[in-house]
Amino acid sequence: MQTLELKIPPPVVTALAAAAMWGIAVLAPLIDLPAAVRVPAAIVLALMGVAFDLAGVIAFRRSQTTVNPMKPEKAAALVCSGVYRLTRNPMYVGLVFVLVAWAVYLSCAWALLGPVAFVLYMNRFQIRPEERALSSLFGRRYEDYKSGVRRWL
Repeated sequence: MQTLELKIPPPVVTALAAAAMWGIAVLAPLIDLPAAVRVPAAIVLALMGVAFDLAGVIAFRRSQTTVNPMKPEKAAALVCSGVYRLTRNPMYVGLVFVLVAWAVYLSCAWALLGPVAFVLYMNRFQIRPEERALSSLFGRRYEDYKSGVRRWL
């Protein structure tokens, strides 16, 4: 299954998950949640996701390292500060928040399979290869970081 490793950019994986979630919501029963509740909740969750994404990108830019998730071997610095003290993958955490927001907006419990599938896919085909590359680049320093900070939250 290594053929899928680092092949599909995370925003594309997110878009595919979101499309599948919409398809599920069309076919599955909806939760009777008033728009006055679900829309603000979805907006708050989406904004939290965007905040995680931006915090991750800003930290990478400040450290002058690549934000390209398809080329982890090009990393010029190991970023361990800011949002990277909470999670090793804030940009992916942000995308999960956006997908959960989408499920809330769709008002469909079955749509929550989208974020679950996203996390499973990302763990196997994106994060594990990234971790191998970072371990190769930064050695013990990365292993120490990894043992002290969670992959997600």
